[in-house]
Amino acid sequence: MGDVRLNRVDQGQTKIKNVPIAVTPEGFWCCPSPVVFQKSHKPQNPLNKTKPSSSPPQPQPKASVQKKPVAVQVTERRGSAPAHGPASASSRLVVSDDQHCGVGSERSSPGTSLAAERLSSRPKIETMPRKVAIEFGEPGTCDMKVVLLGKQGFSVKLSVHRDVLIEKSSFFSEKILEQSDLSCLQIGDCEDVEIYVEAVGLMYCKEMKQRLMKQNVSRILRILKVAEYLGFSSCIQSCLEYLEAVPWVGDEEEEKVVSTVLQLQGEGIGINPVLKRISSDVSNVPKDTFSQIIELVLKSNEEKGRREMKSIVLKLLRENNSLPSYARSTDICNDMIYTSCRSCLDLLLSLFKQAAESSFAGKPSDERDSVIKRIALEADNLSWLLDILVDKQAGDEFALLWANQQELAVLHAKLPIVSRYHVSCISGKLYVGIGRGELLPSKDTRQLLLQTWLQPLMNDYNWLQHGCRSFDRKLVEEGIGRTILTLPLEDQQSILLSWVGIFLKTGDSCPNLQRAFEVWWRRTFIRPYVENQGNAASDSSSASK
Repeated sequence: MGDVRLNRVDQGQTKIKNVPIAVTPEGFWCCPSPVVFQKSHKPQNPLNKTKPSSSPPQPQPKASVQKKPVAVQVTERRGSAPAHGPASASSRLVVSDDQHCGVGSERSSPGTSLAAERLSSRPKIETMPRKVAIEFGEPGTCDMKVVLLGKQGFSVKLSVHRDVLIEKSSFFSEKILEQSDLSCLQIGDCEDVEIYVEAVGLMYCKEMKQRLMKQNVSRILRILKVAEYLGFSSCIQSCLEYLEAVPWVGDEEEEKVVSTVLQLQGEGIGINPVLKRISSDVSNVPKDTFSQIIELVLKSNEEKGRREMKSIVLKLLRENNSLPSYARSTDICNDMIYTSCRSCLDLLLSLFKQAAESSFAGKPSDERDSVIKRIALEADNLSWLLDILVDKQAGDEFALLWANQQELAVLHAKLPIVSRYHVSCISGKLYVGIGRGELLPSKDTRQLLLQTWLQPLMNDYNWLQHGCRSFDRKLVEEGIGRTILTLPLEDQQSILLSWVGIFLKTGDSCPNLQRAFEVWWRRTFIRPYVENQGNAASDSSSASK
């Protein structure tokens, strides 16, 4: 953060500002407002504010506070010139031109020669580097000075007490004890002078927690970095307690907190309470927690809450799947999801059997409605689990699982369309996934899937078009056609000829597979002859040679 050395403060022309600061019961300044530093950095053009050389210096306005006001002197330096006048004993401190860190100051007496020097140097002012200096504290009651040198000539001199620094800071304690007669300590290349000043001020605060409560997370992190560098353990602990309790707003702020806390190197620093917010010591937490979330969603009977949670979980899992493989959570395993799929399938088959009984129609309407709602719920659960598996590129086993549900497909024909059409939506989603290349089941699985579930889907197709808002006819038709065209040509012919017979009877009440039919037609009737002609031409050209 900076180097420590004895050095002199730059000399130059001063422009004085008075800034009120708070004072502790001991009579020392505490935690200056950031406005001091912000105003000191504002660019100014002295050439636009020229004053007659004969006009006397204007008196400085005195700032007032309710308790024991102490003025902070802000000086802006550009070149060698005398100060505006002597400073008051405790309320106004002026950095003189020849002031050294650790060396007594010697002021130049005013005279005509100085006026001539000022006039001669005035044309060079605009080329001089701009300097800003601030002083805090009461030199009359303090026994040591700390000088902070920041970037672009910004410097701060603090009048402090040796015993306070030794007690609160291991950094200051080490430096002071190395040189018992040390009266001034300079820290150069400070990246955050404002926070250094506040950290030293906090050494005089008895109720540090109350002071930090007024700050935001970003400023606390800055204080924490400086406190670690200074070995200010009580401040570090207070900052960590603040970060453990305060909410972190947004992912960016959370990352800043975690990265800053993880960089703390000191022994005995209790960072675990802060990090417990993002990590746990319990083994298998992600896997067990995810299993619990899935189970809660699948068993929910409240439609709106279940629908929203399914959307949230699916979105978060997609974010996880989009990460690089080394950054993904490996505990969210596919075995657990397939266990839930089998459980839902068993329950769905049981409900189909119950609804297919001859006595089901004679049961009370409330009982029948309950079974129908549960069928719709389990079908929706299976569709959601399929979405999760497809996003994880692990849906091939689900296709095999669904293709082997011949008993469920037989019972499907015995139920009214209004009770069964949700199951056909699962078949349609599988065809779409295969057509997009999101599922890559084996040839036998694809063939069995069409053999088991294509006819039930055709039987429900008219209802799906008009009674299911989430059904996308063009997407499903394209998926079915592409799935058929992945099979051997003989199997394509068998399925498409069967479809032609149904399409000629029902028209739009069954899927329109004309595109797939055209591709099969070209493969069967055109491609072989084109290839034969090409081979014949090739043979004749070879013979002529």
